[in-house]
Amino acid sequence: MVRDYITDVLEDIRRKNPGQEVFLQAATEILHSLVPLLEREDKYIKNRIIERILVPERTLMFRVVYVNDKLEPCVHTGYRIEFNSAIGPYKGGLRFHPTANLGVLKFLGFEQIFKNSLTGLNMGGGKGGANFNPKGKSDGEIMRFCQNFMIELQRLISDVSDVPAGDIGVGAREIGYLFGAYKKIKRRFDGSLTGKGLNWGGSLARTEATGYGSVYFANEMLCKKGDALRGKKCAISGSGNVAIYTAEKLYQMEALPITVSDSTGFIYDMDGIDVMALKKIKEELRLGLSEYLKYRPKAKFTPLAEYPAGRNAVWNIPCNAAFPSATQNELNLEDAKELYKNGCRLICEGANMPSTLEAIDFILSKKDMLFGPAKAANAGGVATSGLEMAQNASMQSWSFEDVDSRLHDIMRHIFRISYDTSKEFGDEGNLVLGSNIAGFRKVADAMIDQGYL
Repeated sequence: MVRDYITDVLEDIRRKNPGQEVFLQAATEILHSLVPLLEREDKYIKNRIIERILVPERTLMFRVVYVNDKLEPCVHTGYRIEFNSAIGPYKGGLRFHPTANLGVLKFLGFEQIFKNSLTGLNMGGGKGGANFNPKGKSDGEIMRFCQNFMIELQRLISDVSDVPAGDIGVGAREIGYLFGAYKKIKRRFDGSLTGKGLNWGGSLARTEATGYGSVYFANEMLCKKGDALRGKKCAISGSGNVAIYTAEKLYQMEALPITVSDSTGFIYDMDGIDVMALKKIKEELRLGLSEYLKYRPKAKFTPLAEYPAGRNAVWNIPCNAAFPSATQNELNLEDAKELYKNGCRLICEGANMPSTLEAIDFILSKKDMLFGPAKAANAGGVATSGLEMAQNASMQSWSFEDVDSRLHDIMRHIFRISYDTSKEFGDEGNLVLGSNIAGFRKVADAMIDQGYL
């Protein structure tokens, strides 16, 4: 009966949201995990929580026009999805990327609800962005775009209503321009955005948080089995903040990161990724990964054109653990099979929904394989954004060690509540089920308490 109900809800979502396949994928993954909870407690169906939680509370779409360096007007579409505020102000990043559209941002905002719930902090779920690509743009072009984007976004955000952060394409530079425009328009200096500069309200460890948190979560999974990351070879995809600081923290845990990737291809460095070289290439020079060979000539660069058809070649490298940290659906069923064949026994998601549903099903079918789902494993970034909000509200600035320690505690809490919930519902160690139910139950109970709005 419950399964039929879920099927009907998903079919209704498909009809009402044509072309939004990634949003449907996210909804499918979460809703099927909720079956044991819905069978046990009928209040969630009686109160139509599923139907309500699948619809954003508010969606803003707007035109953004800026003038490029050639004095030509350029037109883009901006978005802010305010998905759910049952347990706190909307919280979620801004993505500037050509692929940013309504479906992608709804998927990200929907996932954010449950991710934020798992942290234990009072944060609702939201997401936003624009189909603007900062790559190849001058600082002046990016500044003008951000200023015009904020003209519309400022209608929604504040430190107690909606608090955006950065995401793909939105780093410290973009947050600075966005905050400057917000402050000018609103005449307020408050915690309306996170990811701010350290000398104007930002938090130490924010840049590192998602990568560090992913590694903390992976180690918790291993510790539960009487193991640890020490001595393990680790494959990483991506080369942004998440991937860079995953590699950095792996070294601190005495593990060895051996791969990173970008849109041009991937690097395999059997002696271990040179994190300082990677930071220089990606954070300072903003170049492709082939440049890495200038620093480590013994490493191997495989261009995208040489990837096997339908595969991500970074997952061909034998490893003990894999950290998909680039983008959604970058690890498919064949990739998962290849990883398992080559000895990988842990996959910890640093990106948002990087594994396909088929890949997840395969991984969960292998009882000797550990899987950390994104909404749990990559919650470190938003958790530290929440810590930045707390510092702003109290007009304090905490040390790096203090923030990192709090982050570690939050990731330990997320693992424990996810694991304990999986055990409660009869599938001990299935962290997909555990994190989905734990994240949903907190928000759903709050929605029931607050009535039909």
